[in-house]
Amino acid sequence: MTEAMTYDVVVLGAGPVGENVAERARAGGLSAAIVESELVGGECSYWACMPSKALLRPVIARADARRVPGLRQSVQGPLDAAAVLAHRDGYTSHWKDDGQAKWVESIGVELHRGHGRLAGPRTVTVTAPDGAVTTLTARHAVAVCTGTAAALPDLPGIADVKPWTSREATSAGHAPGRLVVVGGGVVATEMATAWQALGSRVTMLVRGSGLLPRMEPFAGELVAGALTEAGVDVRTGVSVSAVARDAGGGAVTVTLDDGSTLEADEILFATGRAPRTADIGLETVGLEPGSWLTVDESLRVEGSDWLYAVGDANHRALLTHQGKYQARIAGAAITARAAGVPLLETDRWGAHAATADHAAVTQVVFTDPEAASAGLTLAEAEEAGHRVRAVDYDLANVAGSGLYADGYAGRARMIVDLDREILRGVTFVGPAVGELIQSAAIAIAGEVPVERLWHAVPAYPTISEIWLRLLEEYRG
Repeated sequence: MTEAMTYDVVVLGAGPVGENVAERARAGGLSAAIVESELVGGECSYWACMPSKALLRPVIARADARRVPGLRQSVQGPLDAAAVLAHRDGYTSHWKDDGQAKWVESIGVELHRGHGRLAGPRTVTVTAPDGAVTTLTARHAVAVCTGTAAALPDLPGIADVKPWTSREATSAGHAPGRLVVVGGGVVATEMATAWQALGSRVTMLVRGSGLLPRMEPFAGELVAGALTEAGVDVRTGVSVSAVARDAGGGAVTVTLDDGSTLEADEILFATGRAPRTADIGLETVGLEPGSWLTVDESLRVEGSDWLYAVGDANHRALLTHQGKYQARIAGAAITARAAGVPLLETDRWGAHAATADHAAVTQVVFTDPEAASAGLTLAEAEEAGHRVRAVDYDLANVAGSGLYADGYAGRARMIVDLDREILRGVTFVGPAVGELIQSAAIAIAGEVPVERLWHAVPAYPTISEIWLRLLEEYRG
């Protein structure tokens, strides 16, 4: 049986990005449908942001407490792994999406469960779990918000090993005795931090020369040092050439490029992401299945007047908060175009151009210490052709850091554009610095002159006094 329905906007994917596109369309007076093949709420709610941070919060809180006089002796024991995992399960609603599905219903968006595929311009077919097919037609726009999936390397034996990806790493029910983590990025460092603290013996295998390669080099160095001190075996400059699991689901043997081997109970590959666009019918509209979708600043796919790609699928910034930001931009643009209003006439807030994806992307890595950044690194700024200066300061020399924790260790850097005297980037590494990064984002996105930042006086004695110290260092 085939049913046909028409809406103003059809959204593929009910993660945070898709939910926000649909909500913005409804707020603009348009009818909207959203299609989801798994759980409403998407990767972030069930296998990424929420479960990973629920796992990490007790780890970071214990580390902070161990640095506080009068408290450290009370928190020397191991974490209650069962309690931590139960806390994680609560944050994922035990992998049930009833609450999020009710929210979609409450805003007047119709939810279609099943696999959605484009079937030509402005047309989506949805195949439900029972095989029923519904054809959805969009009057104005179809938004691809299907996100990404873990990308596994093409290694001998990998299919039989059934390795962990980010999904298994955030949803596992117990800590493996021995865990090998392949990769050195955000997922790798955060999951190494979590599972080491929960009782696993963790070995990290990093192909490159250091961790967190998309941040300033000192971020990876400080995080690697802390992981090593915590007991993680961090090995850089090594590659995996083959993997095999013993019969009956036993130990995993990992062969390295130098011929050596090591054994583990589980192996996590955190080696990148691939767009979930391989089976959504891109070929029916002249696009390549499995590709990243190139978009303009309003998130509309280049060459189309109706197709949008929002969030990870466009490869602009693979972060949930950036995807939600894009969703607000796309929703506003779709609404304006549906009303026949030229975007520039309604764009007082810059609401139809995702400029933050270029200039002021923020990110926090929830390791111990935390690493947080906004905007460009020194290398990125120089590559973009800016004449810049990097200003560094030791966070341990800020009064508030010593009060926060004994032995506080960290570093800060701001990248100053010497021609315009504005900030191009800021990086903080140290305990609790994640809460500082929004101030950096405001300074960068607002293009606040450095001379005006001098008059934004930080409260004493807080870690945010780092702003005063960086500005003093810059002034000389």
